[in-house]
Order: sequence, then C-alpha cells, then structure tokens
Amino acid sequence: MSENIYIFSNGELKRKQNTIYFEVKDGNHKYLPVENIREIHLFGEVILNKDALEFLSQKEIILHFYNYYGYYVGSFYPREHYNSGYILLKQVEHYLDFEKRRYLALKFVEGAISNIITVLSYYRRKGINLESLDKINALYQNLFYQNTIEEIMAIEGKVREIYYSEFNKIIENKEFIMDKRSKKPPENQINALISFGNSLLYSYILSEIYKTHLDPRIGYLHATNFRRFTLNLDIAEIFKPIIVDRVIFYITNKNMLSSRDFEEKLNGIYLKESGRKIFISKIEEKLRTTVFYKKLGKNVSYRRLIRMELYKLEKHLIGDEKYYPLISEW
Repeated sequence: MSENIYIFSNGELKRKQNTIYFEVKDGNHKYLPVENIREIHLFGEVILNKDALEFLSQKEIILHFYNYYGYYVGSFYPREHYNSGYILLKQVEHYLDFEKRRYLALKFVEGAISNIITVLSYYRRKGINLESLDKINALYQNLFYQNTIEEIMAIEGKVREIYYSEFNKIIENKEFIMDKRSKKPPENQINALISFGNSLLYSYILSEIYKTHLDPRIGYLHATNFRRFTLNLDIAEIFKPIIVDRVIFYITNKNMLSSRDFEEKLNGIYLKESGRKIFISKIEEKLRTTVFYKKLGKNVSYRRLIRMELYKLEKHLIGDEKYYPLISEW
C-alpha cells in the first residue's frame, strides 16, 4: 500500500541508483521505499537536485512544500501522465459557460454545507445545545436561489462564520478557544489547527487529482486566474468538515495537544513540529478509515472517497452522469 512521507528535518534529498534517500546535515541518512511512496511532504529545509526531481517524476511522486509555519506553499507536480485534451476542453467549456460553472460551484457549496450540518447534527444528538443549526439550515435553503458565484460564496462564508461560532461548545478542552476565523496570521490555537489541516487537505486532494484526467488549474467555485491550482480548493470544501474539523475535535477533546505544541511568531500562533506530527498522524488515520458507502454497497476509505468525487466530476464533464456532491450520512 502506498504511503505518504513527511520530512521535518533539514537536509538533502538525493537519488542513489534506483532509490531515493534523505541525508541530514550530520551525515545520517535514510533510504525511502520509493516504490511505495504516494507523495512526500517537506516541512524542513530540504535541498534537491535535478537528478532527484527527474527520478521522482519518473516514479510519479508529488512533492508538497510547506513554509516554516507549516503553510502549504507549492508542489512539484510531475508531468501529467493521464492528461487528456478532451477532458481539458470539457473543463474549460464548463468554466466559460456561466450556467455550467454556476451548477458546479453550487454543488460544491451544497456538499460543504450539508456536511457541516451532518457534523453539527452529530453533536446535537450528543446533547450539545447547537441552536445555530437552524440558522444554517435556513441559509442552506436560500443557497439555491443565488445567481452569481459571489452570492454562492457569500452564503458559504456566512454558514462557516456561524459554524465556527459553535466550536467552543463542541471542544471540551477550554485551553482551546475559538473566537473568530483568522488566517494570516492565525490568532489562536484553533485557527492554527484549522489552517494547518486545510493546507494538508489541499495537498492530499491535489495528489488525488494527479491520478485522474482532470487539470487542477481549473476550478469552478474558486476563480481560475493566476493561481496555480484551484480545483483542489473546490473539492476541499466538501471534505473539510468531515475530515479536518473532525480531527480537530478529536485531538482537542482527547487532550492530545497542549499549549506546549504551539508557538507565537510574527503576531500569530503556529503549530510546533511536535503538534504537527500529532495532527498528521491523526489525519492520516482518518484518511485510512473506512465507511460504508451505500451507492457501492461496501466500505471505502476517506481517501478513496476523495478520488471517487473526482471521478464523478469527470463523468459530469463528459455528460455521462450529473454531478452530485458527497453528503456524509455518518
């Protein structure tokens, strides 16, 4: 089974004959099982040469880079091997035709809000008083009357604002307080967790897009402009509540993190390496977790659900089957 490699140390990633190894500054090194690697996430200061990049490209391994604060900054995206001129044309067609673009943007937000409602409903059933659920349901009904992409995004923004305001009721550990969503910089520990989790999810989805015929540069909810990739941001909206947010609730309520796992830099709060490792171990666990998918009549992992979402989009683009987003029933 393929796995992800996370490198936190500073050093050099090299090719040696038909494998890759990582050498740290003191001379210690470790060989990486290149045939079993899906993607490599670089958090440390890592030097690469052309030979290593060519070999990683040949093995179809994507490199994801993060800055000192753990923010995703970019990817080495090997030459696409599944690229399809036909799918690319269809992607562009659905972007330039406003009604077709609006349909997809609407569906991505429909999936996002539905999954937020699923998460909140779970905690309401556990006895937490989440009165905002009714407000979110009202906004959800209103979503389908929005005519522009900006109006659709505005509804999503209002829903998330209300959703985040309920985090303090769900998170039992009072060391973690959510006042409002702040990104650059995150102003408290919960915002640091949300930003880090979302960064990881964007990179995971980008890796899954690489295994399809889709071009990650063309999104529908997020405008296709001078940004490198946008389709992964669209798909991430659907999965944030059921993957990232659930991991945050789990690790905070289980007291797996404390203030010692965070640091204050440049007027912001960021996860330290110790905190990142805990978060990554739990989000990897979540991606491997299987759930019963009624349509297939069998259990599938969260990572597989992401790939299936992309296949559904492909089918929609070529006119085989209308796209409807994943709405979690668990």
